[in-house]
Amino acid sequence: MPPAPASTLETPDPGTKRPEIRHAARPDFRFRMHASGDLLSRLLAHWRSDRAVTARFALSAPWALRSDGVEGALIRMATGTPYWIAVGQDEPQRIEAGDILMLPHGDTHTISSTPGLPARPFQPLIAAHQIGAHGERPIVFSHGGDGAVTGMFSLHLWMPESGVGTLVDTLPRLIVIRRSEAPMTAALAQTMESLVDQSLLQPPGWQLATARMADLLLAHILGEHLRASAERGAGMLRGMADQGIARAMLAIHDHPGRPWTVATLASACHLSRTVFSERFRHLVGMTPMQYLASYRMAVAAEKLKDPALTLDDIAAAVGYESDKAFARAFRRWNGMTPAAYARRR
Repeated sequence: MPPAPASTLETPDPGTKRPEIRHAARPDFRFRMHASGDLLSRLLAHWRSDRAVTARFALSAPWALRSDGVEGALIRMATGTPYWIAVGQDEPQRIEAGDILMLPHGDTHTISSTPGLPARPFQPLIAAHQIGAHGERPIVFSHGGDGAVTGMFSLHLWMPESGVGTLVDTLPRLIVIRRSEAPMTAALAQTMESLVDQSLLQPPGWQLATARMADLLLAHILGEHLRASAERGAGMLRGMADQGIARAMLAIHDHPGRPWTVATLASACHLSRTVFSERFRHLVGMTPMQYLASYRMAVAAEKLKDPALTLDDIAAAVGYESDKAFARAFRRWNGMTPAAYARRR
């Protein structure tokens, strides 16, 4: 689905409420991780896994497997012999035992014991070993030759809808958290291994435990990625590392239904409109109004899962005075009407 054009998102829909000016005390613009951490918690509150399925593979060298991509996200951790991953046409990366990697968009990728080996499709192996519909039960299989073994532990996450300006939209195709660089990774890797092994027994509550473990891993992976990427490239995570811009983002996330404008957001940061707009675009990679519109739609998509809420309720919660104005904005963002989206969910 193509993102909405900038001109569409730059100017709030005519149905949005009229602005009211709110002032805040002058913030301290020195970088502080606690502001970013608060924002990350709010982001994750709207980006939790709907469900997750576990898998465990024993892969003996030589081996190579190719995935054509999956719906949702993948988190993997391996024990034993290191392996290699190449996403799309990117150069392969070596992954050590205990490293945790994430494919936020479920992109096409190849994993192998050595780069350059002919790769076998993943899907037939999974189909041959799954019981029932995909996602209902854990998947286990062995594959490869008679060489060194890589034990692969995997979580496949089904995630909420995303669009331009949402957290998942800003993430790279591959995130690798190195055990050697992040001390907590070792403990989480061990916990992930234990969880996957326990899920194979399918005790009562294993599906909920798996989904919540996925949320814990998400918080760790994205927190580490934030710290590592604060000085690289534009994006939501880089904006979170700036005290002033993080304050504006927090204001949007705390009160998405308020009639925000560039002027009111700049005032909340105690910045001029010009400085605020330029800094926001430079760090986040989009205008404040584009970010506001996209976040409102992400919140609306989450609320559309609740059959008890009417379209008017949802429209009001995200700053629209009429359900028609909201429906037009949602369709621009998602390509579907709110009613069609709710039926599909």
